[in-house]
Amino acid sequence: MSKTAPANPLEMLAYNISLQIENGQIVYVGTGLPMVGALLAAKTHAPHITMVYESGGQDPLEGDMPWSVGCPFTFRKSPMVMEMAASFGQCALGYVDIAFQGGAQIDMYGNVNTSVIGSYDNLKSILPGSGGGNDIGSLTEKSVLVGLQTPDRFPARVDFITTPGYLDGGDSREKAGLIGGPVAVVTQCGVFDFEPVSKRMRIKALNPGMTVEIAQACTGFELLVPDEVVTIPVPSEEILEILRRDVDARAVFTKMPGS
Repeated sequence: MSKTAPANPLEMLAYNISLQIENGQIVYVGTGLPMVGALLAAKTHAPHITMVYESGGQDPLEGDMPWSVGCPFTFRKSPMVMEMAASFGQCALGYVDIAFQGGAQIDMYGNVNTSVIGSYDNLKSILPGSGGGNDIGSLTEKSVLVGLQTPDRFPARVDFITTPGYLDGGDSREKAGLIGGPVAVVTQCGVFDFEPVSKRMRIKALNPGMTVEIAQACTGFELLVPDEVVTIPVPSEEILEILRRDVDARAVFTKMPGS
């Protein structure tokens, strides 16, 4: 009988992030669960990735789970440490294969808001701002968006476009002179992608126990649904042990509220 507790929603989210990463890639890592996912990938199926942190740390040696992308552990015995602007320059020069970022709002076209809730004429909340979000989303060919999916966090349109996704859909991103775009959205519900022509968000695969109806209830716009909805297999006991023992041992980012 298994002695390993099933993955909680945050662990499942981190696991799904790890599956977006392929061995050998240069990975631009964001704060929070993207760090957990990248480190999990490095310890499982993708041991030869290079992790680049926004604050400038380049592929640090293994240590404790960083608290953020500015934590000293992101610089630990790194072969090179750059200024933040230079790390964004890596994206512009094509030296990043995949990048991860989150936001307060993500809309149906993958636009991200980290600036303001409401409008500047009718403020509800002022958020931290772009940081490197615009650089990452505008300059990398493949970005993955990460967030907790609720109707207010996933509205039809973001209140402010901090980081462009597919803008108004269709070819509007290309017309704006931007390359690439978001290739996936990872949430507690599962993994989503974007329909190739309209660029509308659609369900790609759902976590065990999730249904199309639940995913839709967590979303402020109509999700596109494929003919067949795939269920993501649960992580193995070995992977969960690695996650809990070697990656986020203190459950900095994977501890559920109230647990």
